[in-house]
This record gives sequence, structure tokens and C-alpha cells, in this order.
Amino acid sequence: MASGAMQATVQDYLLLLAVFLMFGPLGTGFSQSINDYFDHELDRINEPTRPIPSGRLSAAEAAWNSVVVCLLALGIGVALWSYIGGTRGLIILGSIVAGLIVAYIYSAPPLKLKKNIITSAPAVGFSYSFITWFSANALFSEIRPEVYWLSILNFFMAVALIIMNDFKSAEGDKEGGLKSLTVMIGAKNTFLVAFVIIDLVFLVFAVLEFVWGFYYLVFFMLGGLALNIYMQVKLHRDPKSSISFLQHAVNDGFGNAIGQSDVAEHNAFLRFQVANNILFLVNNLMAAGAIGLKYMQG
Repeated sequence: MASGAMQATVQDYLLLLAVFLMFGPLGTGFSQSINDYFDHELDRINEPTRPIPSGRLSAAEAAWNSVVVCLLALGIGVALWSYIGGTRGLIILGSIVAGLIVAYIYSAPPLKLKKNIITSAPAVGFSYSFITWFSANALFSEIRPEVYWLSILNFFMAVALIIMNDFKSAEGDKEGGLKSLTVMIGAKNTFLVAFVIIDLVFLVFAVLEFVWGFYYLVFFMLGGLALNIYMQVKLHRDPKSSISFLQHAVNDGFGNAIGQSDVAEHNAFLRFQVANNILFLVNNLMAAGAIGLKYMQG
């Protein structure tokens, strides 16, 4: 969308679908399968409902699944590189290759980036957010300057969210020697660190929209920031019962997508994540649309 070069044609929609499949079900599927394979013993403590501990999948099946989805993702990357060609094609292929490598070393020894928050959070931000923006842009045009910023902002948002996602595994992380932020500084301080990162992302985004001349979008962004701060204050004071009106969305609406939890702090994070992700996604879409429209108009 931000490229301003995508056309409403079957061909362009198929290209976009290919990138979605490459990074979504296949790339993310590889990351999750590898994580399930290498962490199935730890998951018996942290997340016994995951496929291997729950008996729905064997470790060997998880390994084979990771191989299959990895090859499929690489196949799409090679096909897009061949079709798009040039630097843009290399960006797409390089992005999926880098994403798959980072996904592997995130869970696999000896590096196992997830052992320490200093390496785990940036790895997630890079694989899940940073490279996807570049690839989607490269499908239809040279990388727009604004997309560099959108990639960075989405990177830091992913970092903040994964920091809080570790609430669910604090007990197992401590036993397994993993240095999540929750283990090192406690849940209350982890909330503070993550909230500061999120608020800075919203604030910088608003400043950039002003600099880019999208003045009307600044108000939406600052409105989202104000709502987030309101929820953050409540969550920090009372993680167990604050913003409980979003619990239904976690249990019955978005539960399958973002998960559910019996850990109070993690459940609080999930409630916050529903609202934060909607606010951030809407602002991302509006900004990307405005950027694309600017390039379409020359």
C-alpha cells in the first residue's frame, strides 16, 4: 500500500498473497515448529497445551513440518526473486532467507537467541515486522523513504509486545536459566519498560506524520497514544482486574490468534494487546495509504 504502485489487478493481488503466505503461515509456521521442537521439554512447564506437550504432535512431526514449511517459504522467495528481478527481487529473497535463519537460531542451540531478552526481542522484531515491510514494498516499487521508518517503528512495537509476552513463561524461564526481562527485573518493571517503548513508538509516529504533511493523521495517532496511556496506568496499578471489559475479546474473540493465559500479568497483557494492536494497525493502514496516495499523485 505504501509503495503507491500496486494496481487493482489479479496479478498484483496474487503477488501480495504470495508474500503474505511466505511470511505468514509458512515463515511463522517454521518459527513456531522449530520452537516447538527445541523447547518441548520447557513447554511442559510453561505451556503444556502446545502441540508436543499436549500429545497432538510428536517432536519428529514438528521437525518434518518445519522442513516442509521452510522449503515452501524459500520456494516462494526464489519465485518472487526470479519474477521481480533486480535489487527488489534480491530484497524479497534476502528478507525471507534472513528471517528463516533468525527464526532457527532463535530457538536452536548453540546460539538460542531466546535465552536472553537482549537478543530474543530484537530477533522477533526483525523477523515478524522489520523485513515484512521491505518485502511488501519491494513487490511493486523501489523502497520508499517512509517505509524505512514504518519498518523501524513496527520493529520496536514487536519488541515491546514480545517483552510482555514472556510473562506467561516466567516460571519455566527461571528454572531453565533463560534471562527474560520478567525474570531479571520483575513483572511491574517489565510493564513499565514495554509501555515506554510503545508510547515512544506512537509519539515518534505522530511526529513523522506531521513532518510528512499528514496533519489529520497526527490527531488519530495522538488519540491512540492517549487511550494507550489510560489503559497502561490502569494495568500497572492492577494487572489482575483492570480493563476487564476486554477479557471477553481475549476469551471468545481473539483468543485463538493471540492466545489465552492463567498467568495474571500475561492475561493483562493480552487484554491490552487487543486494544493496542487495533489502534496501531489502524494507524499503520492510514499512514501507509496516505504515503501510497502521495506517490500515486506524483
